Amino acid sequence: MVMQFDHLWSANVGRMKKSIIRELLKLTQKPEIISFAGGLPDPKLFPYSDIQQCMNAVLENNGAMALQYGTTEGDVRLRKELVKRYNETEGLSINDGNILITTSSQQGLDFCGRVFVNPGDVVFCELPSYLGGLNAFSASGADLHGIEMDENGMSSVKLDEAINSTIQACKKPKFIYVVPDFQNPAGLTMGEQRRREILEVAYKYGIPVIEDSPYRDLRFEGKAQPMFQKLDTRNMVITLGTFSKVLSPGFRLGWVIAHPYWIDKFVTIKQVADLCSAAILQMTVAEYFVRGYYEKNLRVIIEKYREKRDCMLDALEKYMPAGVKWVKPEGGLFLMITMPEHIDSEKLFVKAIEKNVAFVIGHAFFCNDTGHNTMRLNFSFSTMEDNVEGIRRLAESIKEMM
Repeated sequence: MVMQFDHLWSANVGRMKKSIIRELLKLTQKPEIISFAGGLPDPKLFPYSDIQQCMNAVLENNGAMALQYGTTEGDVRLRKELVKRYNETEGLSINDGNILITTSSQQGLDFCGRVFVNPGDVVFCELPSYLGGLNAFSASGADLHGIEMDENGMSSVKLDEAINSTIQACKKPKFIYVVPDFQNPAGLTMGEQRRREILEVAYKYGIPVIEDSPYRDLRFEGKAQPMFQKLDTRNMVITLGTFSKVLSPGFRLGWVIAHPYWIDKFVTIKQVADLCSAAILQMTVAEYFVRGYYEKNLRVIIEKYREKRDCMLDALEKYMPAGVKWVKPEGGLFLMITMPEHIDSEKLFVKAIEKNVAFVIGHAFFCNDTGHNTMRLNFSFSTMEDNVEGIRRLAESIKEMM
């Protein structure tokens, strides 16, 4: 008999929720299942040889440093490479003091909750929004307020109204959370004008914008919109980035870009959390940049994912019944399906698994428990053949519930 120790759990543990995505992945491990569930990169595109060369060089030239503790802020060489790329490609004017290396961008999201949120404080997010962010903020006790989106992203008008109502209710608004490029899960990209409008709302109420930007480099078509970090004139934007989608999720490396005023608090939290991220991995990625491998391999990834996206879009057009809608993302890894109101994606999931195809139930991304007729699909992981066959099976499941 297992003894019961529920009375020992902290309030923080009580607020934490397991990720429905991570739990669903356990159900999709059977080889016969075609899974559109996880946000997984294609492992065939991992640059095995390039990484091996870089790691060998690091160990040969700086082995002792690579295997030692590093600074909390992160490897200087890697931070300088990130600074160089952002300044050259995004028009930023940052230095290495504006960057903190994190153990994945998920750690950055966790730190946002821990730095800003007291239980009951209000965080404003897109509706729908990235589940990992929602869970991280909820674990700190945040009261999540979802702001409806249109084709240009989060509504700045509704955001302004929501923040004003929060203040009138004597609650504390803490930050605005957005995934502006190829949004997870919706696949939308926020236009420049909407970004400017949201910044003006943030300035009006004196709260920061958390710009979660894991997919920005994965643009297949269209014009890149300026980063919130670029548009910001008052140091109110905190940007999160990651190597998980463009290099290796196994490295668990991300970063925070912000004014040193914000970075200082994130450094303090990181010292408590894990002291520093793995030096050998940071130094390997820095070498990867210096050798030009990042840009070379990014071009390959973009082309392959564009092909996979197009393949899935073609299959959706061919197989999906009338009344089912989706967005054509200009990049990223995901798209969202919206079905007629009477179709519950949780019930559909059971039927789909019987046909050996999986997806993520859409309402997990809605902090107000709506979106029951939606689902998120990932197109980067499966082969193009499986993308087609999986959509055919999924369409069959939907037709059975029409």
